[in-house]
Amino acid sequence: MNKKHARSVLVQDNNIEKALRKFKKKVQNSGVLNDLREREFYIKPTTARKLKRSAAKNRWRKQLESQQLPPRTY
Repeated sequence: MNKKHARSVLVQDNNIEKALRKFKKKVQNSGVLNDLREREFYIKPTTARKLKRSAAKNRWRKQLESQQLPPRTY
């Protein structure tokens, strides 16, 4: 991520658990952890292309399966 924003949550009435839940939700929605996991290991460009192609095939297969009629039960 190119943007650098501070993630912060105010603790009200000493309710740390609620503030922690809000903070976790902010971090999850911002995508910081996903970005960190992606950058943890180097993935060669050829491997990245294979993974993208495989994910696209899986999405296409899932879409086709959802469009099929259910089997007859008689």
